[in-house]
Amino acid sequence: MDPELSRRLRNLLDHVEHWLPPVPEEVDWQRHVAALWQRHTLGGRLLPVPPRDALSLDDLLGIERQKLALVDNTRAFLEGLPANHALLWGSRGSGKSSLIRALLNSLAPEGLRLVQVDRHDLAGLPLLVEQLRHHDQRFVVYCDDLSFEGHDDAYKALKSVLDGALTGPPPNVLLYATSNRRHLLPESLADNTETQLVGEELHHGDAVEEKISLSDRFGLWLGFYPFNQDIYLEACCHWVTQLGKREDWNAEARAEAIRFATLRGGRSGRGAWQFANQWVGRRRLHGK
Repeated sequence: MDPELSRRLRNLLDHVEHWLPPVPEEVDWQRHVAALWQRHTLGGRLLPVPPRDALSLDDLLGIERQKLALVDNTRAFLEGLPANHALLWGSRGSGKSSLIRALLNSLAPEGLRLVQVDRHDLAGLPLLVEQLRHHDQRFVVYCDDLSFEGHDDAYKALKSVLDGALTGPPPNVLLYATSNRRHLLPESLADNTETQLVGEELHHGDAVEEKISLSDRFGLWLGFYPFNQDIYLEACCHWVTQLGKREDWNAEARAEAIRFATLRGGRSGRGAWQFANQWVGRRRLHGK
C-alpha cells in the first residue's frame, strides 16, 4: 500500500475511533441468564442484560391457571420433554409480561435462558435461532407486545421459524410471545365476508385463514382477563405491604384503591402495582 495512503487512513481512523460504539460484551451463558437480540445490516448480536427485578411467581395474583400451565410447559422443555411455543394474549396490564419475567427469575437456576427480540428485529429471527442451535443451554426467545399491521411482512419470519421452514426451530429453543391481540394481526369486518356455512361447518375465507395461521402455530394459548374487584384489592394489598408495611393497608387504602381503578377505567395487576407505588410513596412523603 502506498505509504501516504496508509498514513491518511490511520489519521482518519484516529479521528473517528472515539465516535464508534464500544465493543459489546460477549454473552457468557454460564453466567448470564438473559440477553437482547439486536439486528443490524451485517446480521445481529446478543447483548447480555441483568434481570430487571426480583419479581417472583408468588407475586402474581389472579392468574394461577396461566402460571401453572406456563411453568409446566417450560419445565418440560428444560427436561428435554415435548413442549409448545406459547402465546400469552389478553387485557392490558393483566400480567402477561410480568409472568415471563417471574418465570425467568424462578427457573434460571434450573437452566432457563431468555433472549428478547423486538418486533422490528423479527426479520433476523432465523439467524438468531441458528446461533442458539449450537449452544448447550435451553432458550426461550421472547417477543413482548407482539402485533402486526396488515401491510407488515415481519410476521412471515416468525411463521417460518415457528412451523414453516424445512428444519424448524432446534430442540433447545422455544418461542414465547405476549400480545393484546389473540390472532396478532388486525381483524376487520370485511375479513368475514368470505366466511361460509357449509352444512354445519364454518369455513373461513382466505383473509381469516391467513391471520389465524400465525397464532395457530403457538401450541399453548393462555388468555388473560381484567380482574374482578376482589382479586384487584388482593393485589393492591399484596403490593402495598411489599412496598411499605402491613399497617399501610387499611380501610382508607382500600377505598382509595377502588377510586384509583374507577378513574382509570379498569382493574388489573398493573393498576394494583401503580396504586401501591402512589399510596406508599405519598404516605412516606408526609411522614406516615
